[in-house]
Amino acid sequence: MELTMTENVQFSIGCSLDQDSALVDACRDGDAAAFEQLVKRYDVRLFSIAQHITHNREDAEDAVQDAFLKAFRNLTQFRGNSQFSTWLIRITVNESLMKLRKRRSIREVSMEDNFEISEHASPFAIADWAPNPEQQYGAIELRNILRNQLQELQPNLRVAFVLRDIEGLSTEETAEVLQLTADAVKARLWRARLKLRQLLTAYFGVRVASS
Repeated sequence: MELTMTENVQFSIGCSLDQDSALVDACRDGDAAAFEQLVKRYDVRLFSIAQHITHNREDAEDAVQDAFLKAFRNLTQFRGNSQFSTWLIRITVNESLMKLRKRRSIREVSMEDNFEISEHASPFAIADWAPNPEQQYGAIELRNILRNQLQELQPNLRVAFVLRDIEGLSTEETAEVLQLTADAVKARLWRARLKLRQLLTAYFGVRVASS
């Protein structure tokens, strides 16, 4: 019987989770090669997350290295209540925020930061926030512009945007990584998108005016 596309995706995800579980068990038994396999599976994705958060290649590399080291040393604390990838991404986010704090001397950089939401602002109805610059600028330049504008966001908003809109995690997965409720993630994402829309509108407005 031929599987549907959804069934194929679910099957692929299930296989990946089973492989992670088997590799984690092997690591706990002292198999260093198994941990090397986990590193190969996730190093590129974790570096992308760290790079977007820190906006610094050296800091991102250090954050990922520190995250893998911390994960290896604390494998006994991983109970399997969440996916291994979620646990690993959470460690990477924390390490990246630590690098950001040290480099920028931010007084408080925490995923648990609280903020007030206007009573008139709904985090659940997010309009199309992005400008349409593709007709004027190439994809590479647009990525660079977005990466630069991301640095203007508060770290907690930046992390939510990176995980949800860049790395493609679901709202529920992002909430699990950040140890927040889904509603809190939606609120942060709403604020991040709104701020980026303002920044990009100002940026492209200046570019058009000066051309």
